[in-house]
Amino acid sequence: MKAKAELPPDYHIHTPLCGHAEGEVEAYLQHAVRRGFKEIGFSEHAPMPQDDFDDWRMKRADLDRYIETVQNAAKKFPELTVRIGLEVDYIPGYEDWIRELSNYYDWDYLIGSVHYVGEWCIDDPRKAQRWDHVEIMDVWIRYVELLIKAVTTKVFDIIGHIDLCKVFGHRLKDGVARLYKPFIQLVAEKGVAIELNTGGLRKPCREMYPSETILQLAAEYEVGLVFGSDAHKPKEVGYEFESAMAAAQVAGYKSYLRFSKRRAIRTTLKTS
Repeated sequence: MKAKAELPPDYHIHTPLCGHAEGEVEAYLQHAVRRGFKEIGFSEHAPMPQDDFDDWRMKRADLDRYIETVQNAAKKFPELTVRIGLEVDYIPGYEDWIRELSNYYDWDYLIGSVHYVGEWCIDDPRKAQRWDHVEIMDVWIRYVELLIKAVTTKVFDIIGHIDLCKVFGHRLKDGVARLYKPFIQLVAEKGVAIELNTGGLRKPCREMYPSETILQLAAEYEVGLVFGSDAHKPKEVGYEFESAMAAAQVAGYKSYLRFSKRRAIRTTLKTS
């Protein structure tokens, strides 16, 4: 009987501080141990300067509480390496705030994500109807332009869910590789990783982020890869990671990255 392959760390896990996740931090760690993880990382939605910016992120005053809560819970699970990061929204005009956040604590990694195209949060179910009144290709083009700008800040270690535009099923019929090639070339040049995020499998698109086409392109350019579940419930930690590992290998990946204090550690990807 073959030994089970070691799971790569799940670096995209949220906490109740964002206001839309369930379960205490200890419950997430308990599930991670049951699933066989040796390492995981939390990346709560970072605050904005104004607490009323939206209603799905932690408050500015909660940053210390977030760090302390994870640190204290981690002490109860010595068999598990627990990293602490942030998922930071890239929004033009907030670059100084993003840099301030990056220097707030000795983070293990920072995930840069784009949720907003202009003033529209494109993956908010409450605003999903807006997709029926826009030119789909235009949104995708603007979205990728924002991903590129996020990389140019030189702040982020990882760029999160890079084809989030498809969340409600609004995919491009063709031209995906052509659209994403400049972004993929840039992250390869700058040494920034992308994540293979299984959270999309729980969304209407029913597909990981990114798609097979984009993942293959990233593998061709030897872009660093991390794995994330986008867990908002303890049972979602490591969600479909075996499938994600297999998908990465099919795309051409032979390794993935782990992070500690903003330093990447390359690790062999084994699926069996």
